[in-house]
Amino acid sequence: MMGFVVIFYAGNILLGKAINELPPFTIAFFRLVVAFMIILPFGIKKAWKYRFKMWEYKKPFVIMTLTGITFFNTFIYGALQFTTSTNVSVLETVIPVVTVVLSAILLKEKLLHKQKAGVFLSFVGAVWVVMDGNVFQLANMSWNAGDGIMIGAIGCWAVYSIIVKEYMHQFPQNAALLVMSAISIIVLFPFVVTEWVVSGVPSSLLTPRNLSSLAYLGIFPSFIALVCYNRAVRILGASQASVFLNFLPIVTMIGAYFWLGESITVMKIIGVVAVICGVILTTKSK
Repeated sequence: MMGFVVIFYAGNILLGKAINELPPFTIAFFRLVVAFMIILPFGIKKAWKYRFKMWEYKKPFVIMTLTGITFFNTFIYGALQFTTSTNVSVLETVIPVVTVVLSAILLKEKLLHKQKAGVFLSFVGAVWVVMDGNVFQLANMSWNAGDGIMIGAIGCWAVYSIIVKEYMHQFPQNAALLVMSAISIIVLFPFVVTEWVVSGVPSSLLTPRNLSSLAYLGIFPSFIALVCYNRAVRILGASQASVFLNFLPIVTMIGAYFWLGESITVMKIIGVVAVICGVILTTKSK
Protein backbone atom coordinates (compact mmCIF):
# COMPACT_ATOMS: atom_id res chain seq x y z
CA MET A 1 0.00 0.00 0.00
CA MET A 2 2.79 2.42 0.83
CA GLY A 3 4.37 1.57 -2.53
CA PHE A 4 1.27 2.83 -4.32
CA VAL A 5 1.23 5.91 -2.08
CA VAL A 6 4.78 6.77 -3.10
CA ILE A 7 4.08 6.27 -6.83
CA PHE A 8 0.93 8.39 -6.78
CA TYR A 9 2.56 11.16 -4.73
CA ALA A 10 5.59 11.21 -7.03
CA GLY A 11 3.15 11.77 -9.89
CA ASN A 12 1.63 14.53 -7.79
CA ILE A 13 4.99 16.33 -7.61
CA LEU A 14 5.83 15.82 -11.28
CA LEU A 15 2.44 17.00 -12.51
CA GLY A 16 2.34 19.81 -9.97
CA LYS A 17 5.58 21.09 -11.47
CA ALA A 18 4.41 20.50 -15.04
CA ILE A 19 1.24 22.59 -14.63
CA ASN A 20 2.65 25.26 -12.34
CA GLU A 21 1.45 27.96 -14.71
CA LEU A 22 -1.78 27.47 -12.75
CA PRO A 23 -1.78 29.16 -9.30
CA PRO A 24 -1.50 26.82 -6.27
CA PHE A 25 -4.93 27.34 -4.71
CA THR A 26 -6.55 26.76 -8.11
CA ILE A 27 -4.75 23.43 -8.51
CA ALA A 28 -5.60 22.33 -4.96
CA PHE A 29 -9.24 23.40 -5.29
CA PHE A 30 -10.01 21.65 -8.57
CA ARG A 31 -8.17 18.45 -7.64
CA LEU A 32 -10.48 18.26 -4.60
CA VAL A 33 -13.55 18.96 -6.72
CA VAL A 34 -12.56 15.97 -8.88
CA ALA A 35 -11.88 13.86 -5.77
CA PHE A 36 -15.26 14.80 -4.26
CA MET A 37 -17.12 13.69 -7.40
CA ILE A 38 -15.20 10.40 -7.52
CA ILE A 39 -15.76 9.59 -3.84
CA LEU A 40 -19.41 10.74 -3.70
CA PRO A 41 -21.10 7.49 -4.84
CA PHE A 42 -18.86 5.40 -2.56
CA GLY A 43 -19.17 7.45 0.60
CA ILE A 44 -22.48 9.32 0.69
CA LYS A 45 -24.50 6.69 2.56
CA LYS A 46 -21.89 6.05 5.20
CA ALA A 47 -21.21 9.78 5.56
CA TRP A 48 -24.87 10.35 6.44
CA LYS A 49 -24.90 7.36 8.77
CA TYR A 50 -21.78 8.50 10.66
CA ARG A 51 -22.59 12.22 10.69
CA PHE A 52 -23.09 12.26 14.47
CA LYS A 53 -19.85 10.33 15.04
CA MET A 54 -17.96 12.88 12.92
CA TRP A 55 -19.54 15.68 14.91
CA GLU A 56 -18.58 13.95 18.16
CA TYR A 57 -14.93 13.92 17.05
CA LYS A 58 -15.16 17.23 15.23
CA LYS A 59 -11.92 18.68 16.58
CA PRO A 60 -9.55 15.88 15.43
CA PHE A 61 -11.65 15.47 12.28
CA VAL A 62 -11.14 19.11 11.35
CA ILE A 63 -7.41 18.89 12.17
CA MET A 64 -7.06 15.85 9.87
CA THR A 65 -8.97 17.69 7.16
CA LEU A 66 -6.97 20.89 7.26
CA THR A 67 -3.55 19.26 7.57
CA GLY A 68 -3.83 16.24 5.28
CA ILE A 69 -6.46 17.28 2.73
CA THR A 70 -6.73 21.06 2.56
CA PHE A 71 -3.28 22.54 2.99
CA PHE A 72 -0.61 19.85 2.58
CA ASN A 73 -0.81 19.77 -1.21
CA THR A 74 -1.59 23.47 -1.35
CA PHE A 75 1.81 24.06 0.27
CA ILE A 76 3.39 21.62 -2.21
CA TYR A 77 1.95 23.43 -5.23
CA GLY A 78 2.86 26.78 -3.71
CA ALA A 79 6.46 25.65 -3.17
CA LEU A 80 6.72 24.37 -6.76
CA GLN A 81 5.89 27.88 -7.97
CA PHE A 82 9.23 29.11 -6.60
CA THR A 83 11.61 26.20 -6.08
CA THR A 84 12.77 23.09 -7.91
CA SER A 85 11.48 19.56 -7.62
CA THR A 86 14.89 18.61 -6.18
CA ASN A 87 14.54 21.05 -3.30
CA VAL A 88 11.00 19.85 -2.62
CA SER A 89 12.23 16.25 -2.57
CA VAL A 90 15.05 17.09 -0.15
CA LEU A 91 12.68 18.85 2.23
CA GLU A 92 10.07 16.08 2.08
CA THR A 93 12.63 13.67 3.51
CA VAL A 94 12.40 15.65 6.76
CA ILE A 95 8.77 14.51 7.23
CA PRO A 96 9.60 11.10 8.81
CA VAL A 97 12.02 12.74 11.24
CA VAL A 98 9.41 15.31 12.30
CA THR A 99 6.78 12.57 12.57
CA VAL A 100 9.02 10.44 14.77
CA VAL A 101 9.69 13.39 17.09
CA LEU A 102 5.99 14.31 17.33
CA SER A 103 4.98 10.67 17.84
CA ALA A 104 7.45 10.34 20.70
CA ILE A 105 6.12 13.51 22.30
CA LEU A 106 2.38 13.13 21.69
CA LEU A 107 1.81 9.36 21.37
CA LYS A 108 4.68 8.16 23.58
CA GLU A 109 5.88 5.89 20.79
CA LYS A 110 9.26 4.28 21.43
CA LEU A 111 11.59 3.22 18.66
CA LEU A 112 14.34 0.64 18.92
CA HIS A 113 17.89 1.78 18.31
CA LYS A 114 18.02 0.05 14.94
CA GLN A 115 14.77 1.78 13.97
CA LYS A 116 16.32 5.14 14.82
CA ALA A 117 19.31 4.13 12.74
CA GLY A 118 16.92 3.23 9.92
CA VAL A 119 15.30 6.67 10.07
CA PHE A 120 18.73 8.31 9.86
CA LEU A 121 19.96 6.02 7.07
CA SER A 122 16.85 6.50 4.93
CA PHE A 123 17.04 10.27 5.45
CA VAL A 124 20.71 10.41 4.44
CA GLY A 125 20.04 8.11 1.48
CA ALA A 126 17.21 10.27 0.20
CA VAL A 127 19.31 13.42 0.50
CA TRP A 128 22.16 11.55 -1.24
CA VAL A 129 19.84 10.75 -4.16
CA VAL A 130 18.61 14.28 -4.77
CA MET A 131 22.11 15.76 -4.26
CA ASP A 132 23.68 13.11 -6.52
CA GLY A 133 26.17 12.24 -3.79
CA ASN A 134 27.24 15.83 -3.10
CA VAL A 135 25.72 15.86 0.37
CA PHE A 136 28.36 18.23 1.72
CA GLN A 137 27.05 20.91 -0.65
CA LEU A 138 23.59 20.84 0.93
CA ALA A 139 24.24 24.07 2.81
CA ASN A 140 25.23 25.75 -0.45
CA MET A 141 21.94 25.04 -2.19
CA SER A 142 19.98 28.04 -3.41
CA TRP A 143 17.12 28.25 -0.92
CA ASN A 144 14.17 30.54 -1.65
CA ALA A 145 10.55 31.27 -0.69
CA GLY A 146 9.42 27.89 -2.00
CA ASP A 147 11.73 26.11 0.43
CA GLY A 148 10.16 28.07 3.28
CA ILE A 149 6.67 27.18 2.07
CA MET A 150 7.65 23.49 2.21
CA ILE A 151 8.05 23.79 6.00
CA GLY A 152 4.27 24.19 6.14
CA ALA A 153 3.81 20.98 4.13
CA ILE A 154 6.20 19.08 6.42
CA GLY A 155 4.34 20.16 9.55
CA CYS A 156 0.94 19.41 8.02
CA TRP A 157 1.77 15.84 7.02
CA ALA A 158 3.49 14.99 10.29
CA VAL A 159 0.45 16.14 12.29
CA TYR A 160 -1.92 14.38 9.87
CA SER A 161 -0.06 11.07 10.23
CA ILE A 162 -0.34 11.15 14.00
CA ILE A 163 -4.01 12.16 14.16
CA VAL A 164 -4.95 9.56 11.53
CA LYS A 165 -3.54 6.77 13.67
CA GLU A 166 -5.49 7.96 16.72
CA TYR A 167 -8.87 8.74 15.18
CA MET A 168 -9.35 7.62 11.56
CA HIS A 169 -10.48 4.14 12.64
CA GLN A 170 -13.62 5.77 14.07
CA PHE A 171 -14.96 6.48 10.57
CA PRO A 172 -15.43 4.61 7.29
CA GLN A 173 -12.65 5.78 4.99
CA ASN A 174 -14.76 6.76 1.99
CA ALA A 175 -17.23 8.64 4.17
CA ALA A 176 -14.44 10.49 5.96
CA LEU A 177 -12.65 11.40 2.73
CA LEU A 178 -15.92 12.61 1.19
CA VAL A 179 -16.66 14.95 4.09
CA MET A 180 -13.02 16.05 4.32
CA SER A 181 -13.01 16.90 0.61
CA ALA A 182 -16.25 18.85 0.96
CA ILE A 183 -14.90 20.85 3.92
CA SER A 184 -11.63 21.50 2.05
CA ILE A 185 -13.49 22.76 -1.02
CA ILE A 186 -15.43 25.21 1.16
CA VAL A 187 -12.25 26.36 2.93
CA LEU A 188 -10.27 26.80 -0.30
CA PHE A 189 -13.03 28.54 -2.29
CA PRO A 190 -12.42 32.06 -0.90
CA PHE A 191 -8.67 31.61 -1.47
CA VAL A 192 -9.31 30.70 -5.12
CA VAL A 193 -11.61 33.71 -5.60
CA THR A 194 -8.96 35.97 -4.08
CA GLU A 195 -6.30 34.37 -6.28
CA TRP A 196 -8.35 35.03 -9.41
CA VAL A 197 -9.21 38.60 -8.37
CA VAL A 198 -5.54 39.39 -7.82
CA SER A 199 -3.95 37.57 -10.77
CA GLY A 200 -6.92 36.91 -13.07
CA VAL A 201 -8.61 33.68 -14.14
CA PRO A 202 -5.89 31.43 -15.59
CA SER A 203 -6.40 31.19 -19.34
CA SER A 204 -4.85 27.71 -19.54
CA LEU A 205 -7.18 26.14 -16.97
CA LEU A 206 -9.35 24.36 -19.56
CA THR A 207 -6.59 23.05 -21.83
CA PRO A 208 -6.65 19.26 -22.35
CA ARG A 209 -3.26 18.82 -20.63
CA ASN A 210 -4.26 20.71 -17.50
CA LEU A 211 -7.70 19.09 -17.31
CA SER A 212 -6.21 15.59 -17.58
CA SER A 213 -3.56 16.50 -15.00
CA LEU A 214 -6.20 17.78 -12.56
CA ALA A 215 -8.17 14.56 -13.13
CA TYR A 216 -5.09 12.50 -12.16
CA LEU A 217 -4.47 14.68 -9.11
CA GLY A 218 -8.07 14.29 -8.01
CA ILE A 219 -8.30 10.52 -8.45
CA PHE A 220 -4.92 9.10 -7.45
CA PRO A 221 -3.15 11.33 -4.88
CA SER A 222 -6.41 12.73 -3.45
CA PHE A 223 -8.40 9.50 -3.12
CA ILE A 224 -6.64 6.20 -3.77
CA ALA A 225 -3.32 7.21 -2.16
CA LEU A 226 -5.02 8.53 0.98
CA VAL A 227 -7.03 5.31 1.40
CA CYS A 228 -3.81 3.30 1.14
CA TYR A 229 -1.89 5.62 3.46
CA ASN A 230 -4.57 5.69 6.16
CA ARG A 231 -4.71 1.90 6.18
CA ALA A 232 -0.92 1.60 6.24
CA VAL A 233 -0.69 3.97 9.22
CA ARG A 234 -3.07 1.74 11.17
CA ILE A 235 -0.88 -1.30 10.43
CA LEU A 236 2.63 0.16 10.69
CA GLY A 237 2.15 3.19 12.93
CA ALA A 238 2.66 6.83 12.02
CA SER A 239 6.44 6.84 12.37
CA GLN A 240 7.13 3.71 10.35
CA ALA A 241 4.63 4.43 7.58
CA SER A 242 5.97 7.95 7.09
CA VAL A 243 9.50 6.64 6.51
CA PHE A 244 8.32 5.24 3.18
CA LEU A 245 7.96 8.85 2.05
CA ASN A 246 11.75 8.76 1.67
CA PHE A 247 11.10 6.79 -1.52
CA LEU A 248 9.48 9.89 -3.05
CA PRO A 249 12.73 11.44 -4.35
CA ILE A 250 13.68 8.09 -5.89
CA VAL A 251 10.40 7.55 -7.72
CA THR A 252 10.34 11.21 -8.73
CA MET A 253 13.86 10.82 -10.11
CA ILE A 254 12.82 7.78 -12.16
CA GLY A 255 9.75 9.60 -13.46
CA ALA A 256 11.88 12.60 -14.40
CA TYR A 257 14.30 10.27 -16.23
CA PHE A 258 11.61 8.83 -18.51
CA TRP A 259 9.48 11.96 -18.75
CA LEU A 260 11.99 14.80 -18.67
CA GLY A 261 15.12 13.02 -19.91
CA GLU A 262 17.13 13.54 -16.72
CA SER A 263 20.07 11.22 -16.03
CA ILE A 264 20.43 8.55 -13.33
CA THR A 265 23.97 8.33 -11.92
CA VAL A 266 25.87 5.79 -9.83
CA MET A 267 25.68 8.16 -6.87
CA LYS A 268 21.89 8.18 -7.11
CA ILE A 269 21.80 4.38 -7.22
CA ILE A 270 23.89 4.29 -4.01
CA GLY A 271 21.31 6.58 -2.41
CA VAL A 272 18.49 4.27 -3.53
CA VAL A 273 20.14 1.32 -1.78
CA ALA A 274 20.61 3.37 1.41
CA VAL A 275 16.96 4.43 1.46
CA ILE A 276 15.71 0.87 0.97
CA CYS A 277 17.96 -0.42 3.77
CA GLY A 278 16.79 2.38 6.04
CA VAL A 279 13.13 1.62 5.40
CA ILE A 280 13.67 -2.09 6.10
CA LEU A 281 15.40 -1.30 9.41
CA THR A 282 12.73 1.16 10.52
CA THR A 283 9.76 -1.07 9.69
CA LYS A 284 11.17 -4.01 11.63
CA SER A 285 9.61 -3.69 15.09
CA LYS A 286 11.33 -6.74 16.58
